[in-house]
Amino acid sequence: MQRRSFLKAGGAIAVAAGLGSEPLLGNIPTHNFDKYDFGSGPPVPDRLYQGPFSADDYPSWNVVMALTPSQEIVPNYGMGLITYVCDEVGPAKKDRETLAQSIENLVKLPLGTKLYIRVNWKDVQQRPGRLDLCEHWKLTFDLARMYGKRVGFRVMISNPDIPDLALPEFLRQKVPMVKLGEWEGRSRYEPRYDDPAFQSAFQELVDLLADAYDGHPDVEYVDTVMYGFWGEGHTWPLQSNPFPDSVTAEKTFVSMFQHQAERWRKTPLATNTQPDFSKVGNSELLERTVRSFNWLRTDTVFIENEQIEELSNRPPWTGVTVEVGMSDGSPQHLGLDEGVTYTDNVIHHVQDVGACYFSLWNWHRIQADRILSYYRQFPGAIDGLARKVGYRVRPSWVWSYEEAGYPGLIIGFANDGIAGVPGVLRVSVASEDGKVNVEGSLDAGYPLPGKVRQAKFPLPKGTNWKGLRLRAEIEVKGQKHPVRWACRQGLNTDGSLTLRPTVGLGQDDATGGAPPTGS
Repeated sequence: MQRRSFLKAGGAIAVAAGLGSEPLLGNIPTHNFDKYDFGSGPPVPDRLYQGPFSADDYPSWNVVMALTPSQEIVPNYGMGLITYVCDEVGPAKKDRETLAQSIENLVKLPLGTKLYIRVNWKDVQQRPGRLDLCEHWKLTFDLARMYGKRVGFRVMISNPDIPDLALPEFLRQKVPMVKLGEWEGRSRYEPRYDDPAFQSAFQELVDLLADAYDGHPDVEYVDTVMYGFWGEGHTWPLQSNPFPDSVTAEKTFVSMFQHQAERWRKTPLATNTQPDFSKVGNSELLERTVRSFNWLRTDTVFIENEQIEELSNRPPWTGVTVEVGMSDGSPQHLGLDEGVTYTDNVIHHVQDVGACYFSLWNWHRIQADRILSYYRQFPGAIDGLARKVGYRVRPSWVWSYEEAGYPGLIIGFANDGIAGVPGVLRVSVASEDGKVNVEGSLDAGYPLPGKVRQAKFPLPKGTNWKGLRLRAEIEVKGQKHPVRWACRQGLNTDGSLTLRPTVGLGQDDATGGAPPTGS
């Protein structure tokens, strides 16, 4: 694939602040994400002091608490294994089960902490001006609430896996359809997305969905609607697109992304990293996605090196969901190679790109029994990923100090996961009566995987640090979600940690401890 021409339309596009500006021709060519300047990330108005911490400045420091990693699944916002309830060919359905039973069997699987549905436009809207939600959509949200799980979703405007169109009936006769060619024995058509009737209806669809679900407590993220098949940014393997020229194509989908980004102000959009095979501006959409603090996704992990570069070298505050179908456990679907199944191979590569989410999904054959059939035979890789995926943040070191007569804490936060924090981590140190409450935020994306980020919490004079509660939240697009610490030590029911001395700290080597060198 050749890189698209690097055309400048009157200088650099101010993408970060341009969500309300006039859409321009996409000018961002394919580029490496590693060391690329995407800016400093989401704003951190109440940034905690994060060093340097010199022994000369804090001569009275003392390590008072040391915490170790948890081995449990941590069901925080912005991470997890995500159980697929519905895909391109429809919802889960098993013989001699009702639709509600088949969906509930998936929802209640303990392996998945989140849910996902992918539906056609006509499944959520059948007439102008209102949503008409299909049964499996309603069942998924009802059951998600019952089992305490959030939902990610996509509404498809094109779906080659159904015999007719994904569009609702009221729109079909208004929009010209363009034949792109033959694929798998059928003529394939795509709408003229730039047609005024399509654009008006699409904007209404986005508005209706955002009015109902933007910032909704049961929604985890929403897939960006892109060009073509399944809304993933392509009509591969067909070479053409339905537009008169690539300029019109790019301007159309930049405009459509802009409208989605403007309307989904609270819930993250996840944009597919599909290379621009169909010449519709995908590189520009990715650029705007990252700069507007939205997220990325991919529909497989054994794919173009371009996508792997983008996923694995994204800014640390950018969430990523990886979708790959898994085996149903039957011998013909295991794909064994030197004792490693295809699904286990996938899972290890999901870790390589530092994913926040991974799909539990039998492609086009969704059933709870099929997921369990594989898991019961090969639990190791799935269990391992469930305890590594996303960010797993804990307070690792807690130092106490005194400065000019005022006590305080310096806390070193570690991340045992494979991804950065997909937003901003907010931390507070507070007393149960609320008289002490010191809070602030780490830099966006921190702490990084396998690294420690320290932060200072100055306390009011006379405060005893013992018994204070350490709480965390993740802030994504202005919305705050509670975070449960991923530490082995006991937590409170709200996921916070009550600070207490760790046994053995401050003792000499003969008793198994080590005295602090700076006290």
